[in-house]
Amino acid sequence: MKKSVKILLAAFLVAGIVVGIVCFNIYNKVYSANVFIKDTEYLYIRNGADFQTVLDSLYKNFDIKDKDGLEFVAQRKNYPSKIKGGRYKLSDKMSSNSLINLLRSGSQSEVSLAFNNLRTIKQLCSKVAQKIDVDSNVLYDLLQNKEYLKKFGFNPETCNAMFIPDTYNFYWNTSEENFVEKMYSYYQKFWTTERRQKAAAINLTPLEVSILASIVQMEQARFKDEQPIIAGLYINRMKIGMPLQSCPTLIYAIGDFSIRRVTGKMLEFDSPYNTYKYPGLPPSPICFPEKSTLEAVLDYDKNDYIYMCAKSDFSGRHFFSKSYEDQKRHARDFQRELDKQGIKR
Repeated sequence: MKKSVKILLAAFLVAGIVVGIVCFNIYNKVYSANVFIKDTEYLYIRNGADFQTVLDSLYKNFDIKDKDGLEFVAQRKNYPSKIKGGRYKLSDKMSSNSLINLLRSGSQSEVSLAFNNLRTIKQLCSKVAQKIDVDSNVLYDLLQNKEYLKKFGFNPETCNAMFIPDTYNFYWNTSEENFVEKMYSYYQKFWTTERRQKAAAINLTPLEVSILASIVQMEQARFKDEQPIIAGLYINRMKIGMPLQSCPTLIYAIGDFSIRRVTGKMLEFDSPYNTYKYPGLPPSPICFPEKSTLEAVLDYDKNDYIYMCAKSDFSGRHFFSKSYEDQKRHARDFQRELDKQGIKR
């Protein structure tokens, strides 16, 4: 074999080895395990974040074996111009290629948002902001915006009826507006034609059902079997034009949820939510009534009760009666026990 041919073959061999090494290195950069989980498996990317912000978050929260390799893959796939906000679930030992494909796709993991036992819109906004990337103040301001709420048929006073407690799934980067719109869609799904017909049959609008249900829930949240009875009692009062005389509405009016005993002086507190002073339903729900409580109103117990009083054993249950004499007797027993317990307000 001629010397020149040998040299040429050697050159090709060296070139092949070099190309092989380069290809192997590129393959490793792209496909080898590069992302290692530390304290969390989730990467959070805010809407509008730039590439450097994404990298900073990755390097802070995950062990990245080959940072240059990751950035190489990101640039090759044009990820810096295709960043999508969200909450992404990363896998331990995933490759740079898999990571960038995931982030480019926008295939984020949803967040479960559950809320109950809340009383005010401010409490709701704070709860939501703990789970998804909204500003609680911005959300609150949105729910105080009369013009914005008009399209949903609510106002700042009544909009809490739109939020029915349950567990909902949201994308972490849901905006304040999208959150409200999605909750309204859930509200509409609950208020089916059948439920609207039930409400109409008892001469109540869906909003009025929510208001009454909120009172029922605050009167009895522990023992669900009493809720339809209490709903029937209040409907009886409304039918005869009797004030609802609900302590929870008065406590809501005063705004001090630590009150355990309503006193005579409190009864004079001037507010449309004081159902001792003003007949009929208050202007809006006094909490966020659960689905089961809304159903308890729609399927209320058709009884003859007019009065109710908490049992003096503090079990959380109530006495129900038709006569004022029975009511006075139960009330005296309960007040006597409050005095024994030293509960003054």
